[in-house]
Amino acid sequence: MRTANLLRLSLPMLLITALSIACAAPDSVVTAEVRARLAADTTVNSSELEVATDKKVVTLTGNLNTQAEKDRALEIARSTTGVENVVDMISVRTGDVSGNAPEPDRTLGEHIDDATITAAVKSRLLEDPQVKGLKIDVDTREGVVFLTGSVRSQQESDRAVQVARGTEHVKDVKPNLVVSRG
Repeated sequence: MRTANLLRLSLPMLLITALSIACAAPDSVVTAEVRARLAADTTVNSSELEVATDKKVVTLTGNLNTQAEKDRALEIARSTTGVENVVDMISVRTGDVSGNAPEPDRTLGEHIDDATITAAVKSRLLEDPQVKGLKIDVDTREGVVFLTGSVRSQQESDRAVQVARGTEHVKDVKPNLVVSRG
């Protein structure tokens, strides 16, 4: 009988403790939830966004193609359980020239070679401390690398081109990088 009374009194306390732990989700859990929801959404290119959480404040950083995509990403983050505020560090691409590389007829081998070059350039941009590699799209056609996105300065743009040119098998680099101060 005494055990039953003790259990009856302990059970509500256990539920309250479990609920408070669940409601106080750590920042890493909030970040993972926002990333998962962005990845599941068909409007947002989640690979272009960085998600960071500090004390339930989510910061979204990246460079998206349209205002609608940006608005949707912010909506998703704001509606995620555990998020108290969202800091918008998303830029919308505004380049005057289309950044799409031309689509020449290519063999399967050429497609693979171009994909390998793209991966190598992107990796080097991400590793370079002078370049915000996540804000630069890389596309390769017949060994010619097209860089599209936003950079903080002309020096960063020049460095991105230099990094791309220094990558093995790159024949030329065509930059379409917009200097944005925001």
